[in-house]
Amino acid sequence: MNPVDMIVVRQSQPKTVNILNVSIDNVSLIELLHNLKCGGVVFTPNVDHIIKLQKDLNFYQIYSKADYRVCDSQMLMIASRFLGSPLKEKISGSDLFPAFYKYYSKDKSVKIFLLGGSPGAAKTAQEKINTKVGRDIVVDSYCPPFGFEKDAAECREIINQINNSGATVLAVGVGAPKQEKWIYQHKSSLKNIKTFFAVGATIEFEADYTSRAPKWISVAGLEWFYRLIQEPKRLWKRYLIEDTAFFALIVLQKLSLYAKDK
Repeated sequence: MNPVDMIVVRQSQPKTVNILNVSIDNVSLIELLHNLKCGGVVFTPNVDHIIKLQKDLNFYQIYSKADYRVCDSQMLMIASRFLGSPLKEKISGSDLFPAFYKYYSKDKSVKIFLLGGSPGAAKTAQEKINTKVGRDIVVDSYCPPFGFEKDAAECREIINQINNSGATVLAVGVGAPKQEKWIYQHKSSLKNIKTFFAVGATIEFEADYTSRAPKWISVAGLEWFYRLIQEPKRLWKRYLIEDTAFFALIVLQKLSLYAKDK
């Protein structure tokens, strides 16, 4: 057994860090990429997810069933250090997904379906990713209409399209908690899919429809501010009102005053 395989074996049951009742896997990106050769459901918690999980029991139950929950926020990294259990690495969905398709670029069994994005984004992302990789690793894509998750007929059509595509990996980018709930509602019908990603705005990034924050802004924990400037009408309430409760709750957890039972 080579040293890399030994690392994977040791990390097959990774330690977790609890942040406001959300168990986050304390793994590095390379460990996660190795482990995903066996597949799994991957969610990427950030501050907004953590706050939504405090209020939505169904979302919380679905989140708890994911195979991997990896840190998608510099704020969570800072919070983990403040709580005395530092996370190894920030693994945002928009970093993880391209790292995944590059890592498995030569593995012909890895075939990706993109579901989500604004009109045209998924198809553009498909073309750009395939050009980068040098093969048709993304085999199909679809941008669902608004409210698709409530339309049983539309969902059946999407499931049929995914199954007929031959994809073994599904990346869903329709926003939280919709994407996570859709994955768990329909994953049993997606017989060929081994790996599920809930990727948020990643499809938009891959299509170059939306620009990502510069690295230094992300490292500084200000990516939320960069996105707020880009989409103030859609995001102002989330970032300036709803998510601010996170900081008070973290202090309560630090003082052992936060309820541990859900």
